[in-house]
Amino acid sequence: MADKPDKTNKLKARLPRGFADRSGAEIAATRRMLDTIRAVYERYGFEALETPAIEYTDALGKFLPDQDRPNEGVFSFQDDDEQWLSLRYDLTAPLARYVAENFDSLPKPYRSYREGWVFRNEKPGPGRFRQFMQFDADTVGSASMAADAEMCMMAADTMEALGIKRSDYVVKVWSRKLLDGLMDAVPELEKASPDKRLRVLRSIDKRDRLGMKGVQELLDAGRRDESGDFTTGAKLPADANNFITSSTTTHTALYTFDTFDKLIPRSEIEKAEKGEAPPFDFDAYRKKLRDYLRGRSIPAASEIGLTQLGELSRIIVAAGYSDRVKIDPSVVRGLEYYTGPVYEVELTFEIKDDEGRPVRFGSVGGGGRYDGLIERFRGEAVPATGFSIGVSRLMAALQHLGKIESRPEPGPVVVTVFPDIPIAHYQRLVAKLRDAEYAPGKKIRAELYLGDGKFGAQMKYADKRDSPCAVIQGGNEKAKGEIQIKDLILGAEIAGLSKDREDYLKKQAEAQFAVAEDKLVDAVREVLARHHVKWVK
Repeated sequence: MADKPDKTNKLKARLPRGFADRSGAEIAATRRMLDTIRAVYERYGFEALETPAIEYTDALGKFLPDQDRPNEGVFSFQDDDEQWLSLRYDLTAPLARYVAENFDSLPKPYRSYREGWVFRNEKPGPGRFRQFMQFDADTVGSASMAADAEMCMMAADTMEALGIKRSDYVVKVWSRKLLDGLMDAVPELEKASPDKRLRVLRSIDKRDRLGMKGVQELLDAGRRDESGDFTTGAKLPADANNFITSSTTTHTALYTFDTFDKLIPRSEIEKAEKGEAPPFDFDAYRKKLRDYLRGRSIPAASEIGLTQLGELSRIIVAAGYSDRVKIDPSVVRGLEYYTGPVYEVELTFEIKDDEGRPVRFGSVGGGGRYDGLIERFRGEAVPATGFSIGVSRLMAALQHLGKIESRPEPGPVVVTVFPDIPIAHYQRLVAKLRDAEYAPGKKIRAELYLGDGKFGAQMKYADKRDSPCAVIQGGNEKAKGEIQIKDLILGAEIAGLSKDREDYLKKQAEAQFAVAEDKLVDAVREVLARHHVKWVK
């Protein structure tokens, strides 16, 4: 008697935390969405580029936010030549390497789009994955604010091409120069360490999630979240705290001389957050800066930022996008390589959070100007700006709005097999179907059953594959020169009908019928047309 296999040592099938498998339905839906995005990008004159998922670690740089892990959020390994390699954490850093390496041969400005998976070695959680897809577009070699304005306009056009209503999204714009100027204006931060300034930036960046009250707490002693974990704050004086907290909104009345020595009352913050924020006012922003500075000069970074935003705003207005692209001081963007305007696409419709409370869907993409990233390779400044879409998050939004079909594509036509007929004969039938078009430029998808099941198992297989129809030719049919076509979609529809009804008998005749072998393609086309079957490509 043969020994039984040892099951104690069998390998356990398990998925690593922070990663996800994707079904055919999800892949097909994503493909449709990406095709729409790609069409918009190409309409703006951007061309495709693909870079590898692995780069030299030093080429990627250290620009990730919240670098609270030993390897700073990147999956890295050492090659056999002792060179450190890393999986890319975004699509921008590899673009910088590509442009620097091919600088002389590329047209300037260089306009490209890229799509692909990126990887973050971060603590996974609900909705937070270690592998996710991005779709980027970048213009390299132009310092004009028209390039940044174009990114914002293209982001708006992309949302609308995907079926998102104009009232359901907004493209928000701010400037990293103004954020730098904000900190240069605060004596406690003007010459502070990069870590302290970064702590303040990250506090502002949490405004959408925590509100202005949360920002105020993080700029003060710190904040304790719902789980009891405490985050140490920046410990700024009340005056500096109020100045920065109020600078994350266009509600300029929040900051007055009465708030110099004590924190803005929570009631005032809540009142400002509940009301509709007024449009950004350049003069009001300058006045607030002067009020805080009390005779000191407005920081150079603030002057540059206001000038750039003013130029960008004029372009947006002239192009007719001012109802979709708004200047909003709450935008930070977490990556550290941004040097100028930053922008974010926010979906404004409400969904329910985990506790059933209504919340805005939030950001699905963003970007900004990064004039120093390519300089790391070339030793000279190369202006650049870009925009990135979070594919998975945008897909979730489109499914919530019912704007994208999430069901799987139809399966292929399945050709069944019988043991008394050579397999080469069935291969010829499949090849005939694959060579035929069911619509101009669209060829039929067909598959030969390659399992070892009998006829019943083959039909179950076709059902599981969501096949529109099955091709059946046994010995009797072949002797007559015929083929049976079984319409599986219609067969499923009539399964629940009463067999005594007249419409059942009629549909049963349509659900399976015989045709001459040379009419195979025409018969399959008829079934596909009957049910409007279409494959993406």
